[in-house]
Amino acid sequence: MALGGFAQQAKPDSQTYNFSVADCVNYAYQHQHDVKNANLDVESSEFHVKEIIGQGYPQITGAASFTDYLKLPVTLIPGDFFGKPGTFVPLKFGVNYQSGLGLNASQLIFDPSYLVGLAGRRTYKELYQRSFTRSKITANVNVTKAYYQVLVSVEQLKLVDADVNELKQQLDETIARNKQGFVEKIDVDRLTVQYNSSVTSRENIKRLLELNYQLLKFQMGMPIEDNLILKDKLESIQLDANIATDVKDTDVYRNRIEYNLLETQNRLYQYDVKLKKGQFLPKLTANANYTLSYQDNSFSNLYSTSFPSSYVGLSLSIPIFTGWQHVNQLRQSQITVLKSQNDLYLMKNTINLQVATARTTYINGLQTLNDQKKNMALAQEVLRVAKIKYEQGVGSSIEVTQAETDVTQANNSYIQGLYDTLVSKVDLDQAYGRIK
Repeated sequence: MALGGFAQQAKPDSQTYNFSVADCVNYAYQHQHDVKNANLDVESSEFHVKEIIGQGYPQITGAASFTDYLKLPVTLIPGDFFGKPGTFVPLKFGVNYQSGLGLNASQLIFDPSYLVGLAGRRTYKELYQRSFTRSKITANVNVTKAYYQVLVSVEQLKLVDADVNELKQQLDETIARNKQGFVEKIDVDRLTVQYNSSVTSRENIKRLLELNYQLLKFQMGMPIEDNLILKDKLESIQLDANIATDVKDTDVYRNRIEYNLLETQNRLYQYDVKLKKGQFLPKLTANANYTLSYQDNSFSNLYSTSFPSSYVGLSLSIPIFTGWQHVNQLRQSQITVLKSQNDLYLMKNTINLQVATARTTYINGLQTLNDQKKNMALAQEVLRVAKIKYEQGVGSSIEVTQAETDVTQANNSYIQGLYDTLVSKVDLDQAYGRIK
């Protein structure tokens, strides 16, 4: 039975894809929601790094002003200057119109915070790159499991179809023998009940298969209305016990992106400690200004004459006492580093436990799957013998019905074991850090 036979019917405006599991994963890398957002975070981090670098470039700003004094300010001058001791003479200073055009420039010469920011910019960008990798790994795992779910559902449908066809043939034969008087009506009824149950089960599996296709497309970020055909088959998936062999490398946890992320975060926390220490150091900045001033009592003549001014200088800021704020901030950052180190230790142990658990689960699942394959063959053989005995008159229909039930149960157990083993294989690869 072709896998494509169970793909959803394509709509006129939809696209059709014929994908292997690797193709589905690559499609998810380009279209899956979380992966796309993580990639945008990487791009955003690049601009943030440029923002940090830009703080060390000259900062230039322009300024313009215009003032119309509706009433000039009045200043009281002692009358002694005008021969009127003991009095004050009101005088107006200034002109009606004033304007100014200027440029201000500053250049950071020494700032510990800027130096720490430059040193940590690559680590900051690395954090988002590793977050992007984690999103890709998560998408890979989810897509692969969903792909396997579809393959298992197809296999389950094939087994149920075979059961339905066999039951239909047996029911037809039993009805014919009942008409000839060789079997009782209850035998027909018993097989009819079993046949109807198998037909209902087949229809349920078909609907679940369609749902599994939609789940796979959702995990890929593919529009639900598109048509997806799976190229891979269950036979091409290697379920080998050798992939679960003990790993001698005790540093296997370093292959995991979760541990790498915590390492990067820990380095950023250490940079934050350096940043807090830099708050105790002085900050030196160079400043420059050039301004053109315009003044006149007539607006039409305001810009006829300019009065330029300029200056250059240095600004030195020295922290002396800040209420122990910087000290307490530094201690908080140091505690954060210690907590991050504890998180690294916990993650190391967690990954080692995950590896051991995944390895045991996979080996047990593989052993169980092999046993279930044998049980399927045995159940089919028991059914074959029961049918022969029944046809020869030395067996009962109940024995045949029970054998049919055992075959169905063996098939269901095999399908569940097959899916569990495939999922445990994905979990094992993820635990070992093989999924990049």
